[in-house]
Amino acid sequence: MTGVRANTGVLDISHTIDGSPPGLATRAVPLFTLYVILLTFIPSALVVRPLGGAGSPATLLAFALLGWYSLLWVHPRFALYRGHQPTRLAAAAFTCIFVAAYVSANRHTLDTTAQNGADRDMICVAGWMAILLLAADGIEGWNQLHTLLRRIVACVSAIAALGIAQFTTGFNLATYVVIPGLSRQVAFADLGTRDGLNRPSATTAQPLEFAAVLALALPLAIHQARFAAPGVRFRRWLQVALIGAALPLTISRSAVLGLAVIALMLVPTWPKRGRRRAIAVIVGAVAAMWVAVPTLFPLLYQLFAATGGESSSTSRLDAYSSAAPFIAAHPWLGQGFGTFLPQTYFFVDDQYLTSLIETGVLGLLVLLSMFGLGCYLARTARRSCTDEKTRDLLQCLAVSVVTVAVSFFTFDALGFATFSGMTFLLLGCIGAAWRLARTGIRAEGL
Repeated sequence: MTGVRANTGVLDISHTIDGSPPGLATRAVPLFTLYVILLTFIPSALVVRPLGGAGSPATLLAFALLGWYSLLWVHPRFALYRGHQPTRLAAAAFTCIFVAAYVSANRHTLDTTAQNGADRDMICVAGWMAILLLAADGIEGWNQLHTLLRRIVACVSAIAALGIAQFTTGFNLATYVVIPGLSRQVAFADLGTRDGLNRPSATTAQPLEFAAVLALALPLAIHQARFAAPGVRFRRWLQVALIGAALPLTISRSAVLGLAVIALMLVPTWPKRGRRRAIAVIVGAVAAMWVAVPTLFPLLYQLFAATGGESSSTSRLDAYSSAAPFIAAHPWLGQGFGTFLPQTYFFVDDQYLTSLIETGVLGLLVLLSMFGLGCYLARTARRSCTDEKTRDLLQCLAVSVVTVAVSFFTFDALGFATFSGMTFLLLGCIGAAWRLARTGIRAEGL
């Protein structure tokens, strides 16, 4: 018996076969599915105009989920996990530091632009924590976790296909998306180019964000393809091909670094036969890309060979010296999250440096600890599992966290709604996987 209907009309899962906690369903996976659809399919420039940057549909849903999580927590009949959860402790520390930075910044009068930025980003923090906590405590079993990850990969592969079309045609379909009630926060621009090649961004704000989202999802797509049932195997490998092909087309260091992390951390964990196949596929994919776009790989090589001698890298290096006075002025809690705006100061393009300026040493440490904890929990859960599929999934989750951490070096990641939302959802999924492994809920047969 997998469940019965309660009088409230909500599914009672008190007798679920996968060992999930008894109670009413949290509805976490359907809500997260909607969240991912809003993140990926609605161009990030479209918002509810009166709310500005905090008015994207995904951000509004995330903020609403904070209320939903609070209701689940106080209502004893819901199947929300209330036991020991390191992710919950990390979320509390993250929230306390960012709220402290906000309070510290408001000890002095901020100009209107900085105040709006601080208020907007605190709304985002509330939404991120809701996503993180609901995923970590509300995903009720391995089946639900696998379902959610499949939907994330499906949505990302869809925007990957859009990105490939943008690269090939130079046509930005996102500029023609019109949704009643939403307005463009910033004017849509034509696709950027680098040495004559289009740089796609799909529905994200820019190619760097697009590359980071693709790199986050690629390990999960590979896992799903490797363990796919025969009837869906072609579809799963097609998703891998779309995401993997779109990554280098962004023509960014983020893409190359993400692919390198995936190759170095994931492939060596496979059996010898799988490693040989992976090497053959990688060589074949590189050859195919070389034939299709002959100038792509020389251009990617030049991005690293010319580091320090071209504008994008020199501006990042210059930002370190320019940021020193701001860090010295507010070393512990920073000048306030969301207050260091490029139009007022200068572009940083390094989230860690931006966090050091805005939230100080404490904010940077709590951000790094989130990534460190995510990787640690995934690896710890992996050691406690015995079946190959679950162990591979947990390794892929750890690899995804590392790609996220690396991407934070390459642009101001927390200022971009799609990637930041995906990041905290990923961390929440890792918290759920650790909990499911720790509580002994079976993953075999999924």
